[in-house]
Amino acid sequence: MVATLPTELDPSTAIYDEVLPARKPWSRVIKKGQILRIIDLEANQAVDTLFYNAHDFSERYSAPDTVVRQGNIFITTGTQLISNEGNVMMTVIYDDCGRHDTLGGACSMESNSVRYGLHKKHLHACVENYLLELSKYEMNKRDLVSNVNFYMNVPVSEDGTLEIVDGISEAGKRVDLRAEMDVMVLISNCPQINNPCNAYNPTPIRLIVWDAA
Repeated sequence: MVATLPTELDPSTAIYDEVLPARKPWSRVIKKGQILRIIDLEANQAVDTLFYNAHDFSERYSAPDTVVRQGNIFITTGTQLISNEGNVMMTVIYDDCGRHDTLGGACSMESNSVRYGLHKKHLHACVENYLLELSKYEMNKRDLVSNVNFYMNVPVSEDGTLEIVDGISEAGKRVDLRAEMDVMVLISNCPQINNPCNAYNPTPIRLIVWDAA
């Protein structure tokens, strides 16, 4: 079920509006009250995203705390993204895709070689994007935690198994997140081509930021 709340945000009034090419990393501090919009421009593009307290990077997004707090494994309108210290980092205030994954994790050179063969090891991957971007903040692999996969479809079977399957997103779908603290948002616009998370064809996304009302 798609859950939405109405938002009237005009891109012409935004303080930031850029297209992030396929396969690229991105980061920016979203200040308390600001709204970040992520638009899936061409459909079924996984957007692997992490969140850190902009003033204390040891406080970061916690998938288990988020799942427990909301009593659901999927992220959609109304979901509060919870930190490892129990604080609300961001709230999903609009989502016309319907649900987003927080269990499937991020691809890496190692996981590509295990899942798809050693000849895939040197393919570009999200963990490598993360590490490149984290280096700007003097952070490293120890600072990586479970992430949110916006627009990635990871249903849970009756026997409890997870599977990455064809996406449910369409071109132009969007999700809006309101920062509840100053948050450093880190994105890998997923480069994966070996499973259907990107429909085997990574594509650009659009990122828009509005100031607090």
